[in-house]
Amino acid sequence: MDQKSKHSQMIKSEAKRLGFDACGIAKAEYLKEEATHLKYWLDHKMYGGMKYMKNYFDERVDPTKLFKGTKSVISVILSYNTDKVQRDKSAPLISKYAYGKDYHFVIKGKLNQLFEFINTKISKANGRAFVDSAPMLDRAWAARAGLGWIGKNSNLISRIHGSFVFIGSLLVDTELHYDKPVKNLCGNCKKCIEACPTNAIIGPKLIDARKCISYLTIEHKLSIPERFKGKFQNYIFGCDICQNICPWNEKSKNHGTPYFKPLPKLLEMTKKEWYNLEKSSYTEISADSPIKRIKFTDLKKNIEYIRTS
Repeated sequence: MDQKSKHSQMIKSEAKRLGFDACGIAKAEYLKEEATHLKYWLDHKMYGGMKYMKNYFDERVDPTKLFKGTKSVISVILSYNTDKVQRDKSAPLISKYAYGKDYHFVIKGKLNQLFEFINTKISKANGRAFVDSAPMLDRAWAARAGLGWIGKNSNLISRIHGSFVFIGSLLVDTELHYDKPVKNLCGNCKKCIEACPTNAIIGPKLIDARKCISYLTIEHKLSIPERFKGKFQNYIFGCDICQNICPWNEKSKNHGTPYFKPLPKLLEMTKKEWYNLEKSSYTEISADSPIKRIKFTDLKKNIEYIRTS
């Protein structure tokens, strides 16, 4: 085993020890295919109100411009899959990624530990850890690193862990042994496309955010268009519809990360409690949770939208 392969194996072993479900490594370079796809998406204004997506185009498709000197992209995934559900089946729904603590802090902390390991056990390196915190195509890099493939719903799908996974990226100026992408195993399956109630998946790997329930309940700050009334299937924060229907998630196991253990209060709230949500209850369920991405008034707006649908 050469030195680069040895170092890569050491990094993957440490990533496992830190609790990540998988780790892969790709060579930092320009993402030609993804750049074309991103330009098409931007040109057709599918970003909706997320105007920041138009910024830093060059950095999004080339990590060597995002962090000078980058030679390798280390990608990690951490499952948040769970069979836990909200007790009241008629209650407004929260995407399961927000059941536990905010993944940004959990993964960022582990990535920083992995970076420290590289510095102390392999060689002095410069690097940066990112978890949805920079203009970077994390899913594309995870796919390049062999951690899965990009499904028709644009999510990364792992053969072992499904698509209910968080992704983290660590950019380093160290040359390593690089993994190969895996085969796309979606085949002719179109379940995610057919299941989307707002027709947001307008083509394989092409999502129109302006129609996406997840976007409309989190990023969209204006009134939700009337044309989507009755189509949210009770979701008020995020959406799991296209992932719940994916056959690859039927085979994935529940996560084992204590931080992502569902908040009991969140699962126990009844439909009536949601409809009459008070600021104090919002503060309780959103503390240390991704739910705090939206304000109390925005969550109430979403609740009222489905209540009157």
